Amino acid sequence: MSLIKTPFGMRSTAAEVVHGIDLCGKRAVVTGAAPGIGIETARALASAGASVVLAVRDVEAGELAAADIRASNVVGAVEVRQLDLIDLASVRSFAENWNGPLDILVNNAGIMALPELVLSPLAYEMQFATNHLGHFALSLSLRPALAASGSARIVSVSSSAHQRSPVIFDDINFRFRQYDPFLAYGQSKTANILFSVAVSELWAADGIMSNSLMPGSIPTKLTQYMVPRPTATENSKTPEQGAATSVLLASSPLLDGIGGRYFVNCNETYVAEKRTTDSTGVAPFAVDRDNAMRLWELSLAAIE
Repeated sequence: MSLIKTPFGMRSTAAEVVHGIDLCGKRAVVTGAAPGIGIETARALASAGASVVLAVRDVEAGELAAADIRASNVVGAVEVRQLDLIDLASVRSFAENWNGPLDILVNNAGIMALPELVLSPLAYEMQFATNHLGHFALSLSLRPALAASGSARIVSVSSSAHQRSPVIFDDINFRFRQYDPFLAYGQSKTANILFSVAVSELWAADGIMSNSLMPGSIPTKLTQYMVPRPTATENSKTPEQGAATSVLLASSPLLDGIGGRYFVNCNETYVAEKRTTDSTGVAPFAVDRDNAMRLWELSLAAIE
């Protein structure tokens, strides 16, 4: 199976990736679409004509983001709806209030490197609960709308940090391991990739495909718990560049019917034999089918 290559790369922007693509009539949801790569993902999709819903925990911040996007003279409509990923009632309410098909779901929201172990209301480590379980529950609840599209895409924003840890099925919540913020984050990002692997197999008959990605190093609010917080370097990206791979997976005809792949800098990356230092490569444990199916069953049980 050959890797998917595109004309775009590390410095490509979301606007460049979506240029010439017509998304008029398409409906999209972007979670965590306030400042950062979320707003730029939503802006690019709306610029191509998609009607975009910003699914955010902080509605006030979401409205500011929506106003910013509308000021860009985008073609598509932009709407804000409340969504709290660690609250299953909020997730289910969001889905129950959705009418009609959904063509694009960008699972973008996330938290990173919480300094102390915190458990969610579902009694799972908070990064795993927010980054994976919340998006799993949302995607599952929206499956009828995604299926109604006939050719829906789910985009899962992961990270090269997934290489730090597989999903430790026997100790997801660090009851026996010493808690480490980056191991917990890495585990949750591995879960994002495994989710796309499972979706692309289990929901293929509904025309639903999912791919995952590493957006790059972007100094945003996501890094608020890192001490010292990272600053821009020659390897850093702007939010517009960081959103490019998400937009590619959401919109490019090159991805029609393609799922279960992992992308870096707008191109599919290779399966790495060991941990890399340049953000490329995907760990074998993150694209393993057995791991994906095991995580799927665990996640179903967790949100029941």
